Amino acid sequence: MTNLRTVGVEEEFLLVDETGHPTAVAAAVIETAPPELREGPAHVPGGGLEHELMLEQIETGTVPCTDLTSLDAEIRAGRARVNEASAPHGARIAAVGTSPVHVLGTRVPSRRYERAAAQFGLTADEQLTSGCHVHVGVTSRAEGVAVLDRIGPWLAPLLAISANSPFWQGVDTSYESYRAQVWSRWPTAGPVRTFGSVDAYDDAVARLLATGTILDTGMIYFDARLSARYPTVEIRVADVCLAPATATLVAALARALVETAVREHAAGQPLPELHPEVLRAAAWRASRSGLADDLVDPATWRRAPAHDVVGSLVDHVRPALADAGDLDAVTEMLGGLWSRGGGARRQRAWFAESGDVLDVMRRAADATVG
Repeated sequence: MTNLRTVGVEEEFLLVDETGHPTAVAAAVIETAPPELREGPAHVPGGGLEHELMLEQIETGTVPCTDLTSLDAEIRAGRARVNEASAPHGARIAAVGTSPVHVLGTRVPSRRYERAAAQFGLTADEQLTSGCHVHVGVTSRAEGVAVLDRIGPWLAPLLAISANSPFWQGVDTSYESYRAQVWSRWPTAGPVRTFGSVDAYDDAVARLLATGTILDTGMIYFDARLSARYPTVEIRVADVCLAPATATLVAALARALVETAVREHAAGQPLPELHPEVLRAAAWRASRSGLADDLVDPATWRRAPAHDVVGSLVDHVRPALADAGDLDAVTEMLGGLWSRGGGARRQRAWFAESGDVLDVMRRAADATVG
């Protein structure tokens, strides 16, 4: 297939010291990083190294890619680069959605973050979580809204595939993605209704701003949104993935979801009925269960085994995957995920061996770039 959609991945990581404890060195890492990492091109999703809310955290990203081989190489090289930039400061990165270790985050000193802390209190103070954001190219904002109106039912399975945050402040939460629970406390986070047009989408954003509840459009934290910086749909539902291959898998499925939605729109297929309360329940189930138990099947809105629901997702986007040449790679990556387990399962297995959350963090740091 020609004219493949671009796809790029932004990843957030914890910075940890040699013991595995989070360390607040993000500002120093960015300040001393090579210029190309500090000053990434503005048109590149991710661009270079960026701050998040806490100094124990850093974000990097890939350039836009059209084939999975290049994207996977970008993800791996990006992780290696930020790890190398962190080493002079006694740190390395760990791809975990929440810290297994008890830690109080150190807020980045900026006026915007100070305002966020004053407005949101404990929600901001505890926001030491790491996600994976996938940018998929669209030809226009109108096409982007048509995508948003159709992909909502399938975002919970993407979260389940990425689930990589079973621990919170030293405790096993019994969730596969506790990051999703923490993130859901923001007032705009989560699934949304059908918009139907760019005007309706913009009106929804304007109404949220008018409430005075959020600081700016940067706090539109929908599970999927129109990017304010790039000509993309930004799918924000996933945990940062422990294994680079899982990040590539999530990106491949996200691109296929976008392409499938555009084809449905072009064919005049009716919009799905989106009920945010049901979508929220499906997202909660994905956060709780990951791939370890049942999910909610978007075809029936009933509980079903995770393997079946993921299979339904692949069936839904199969033509788009095949046309992009991604079907075999996605099938192989899913097979590897089922056999070795996702990030949450691996973290729990490490803890079962050692009984030490610091050991979990150290082994996660090894796996991040392994």
